[in-house]
Amino acid sequence: MKTSMDDVFINSLPTLDLHGEIRDSARVLIKEFIMDNYLLNNKKAIIIHGLGTGALKDETNKVLSADKHVDSFHVNPYNPGCTLVYIKVRSNIK
Repeated sequence: MKTSMDDVFINSLPTLDLHGEIRDSARVLIKEFIMDNYLLNNKKAIIIHGLGTGALKDETNKVLSADKHVDSFHVNPYNPGCTLVYIKVRSNIK
């Protein structure tokens, strides 16, 4: 698990809040969010899925695991209702 003191200060990271979403809409939003951040060359992002039943957390993990633009991800140790995402750096930036 990657973690650093920078992870404590997540307020400045791009954030996607999935509260109130269902699995299908969450899947689309996560894919678009990751692609946008990849194109913007953001290295870290946050996805807020909440605790609830765990359905959105499970869907988030499934989508992130399959996304080729995601380097790694883990539940924030300071807030288990959100996931920190480490995004791959684009190699062909001009």
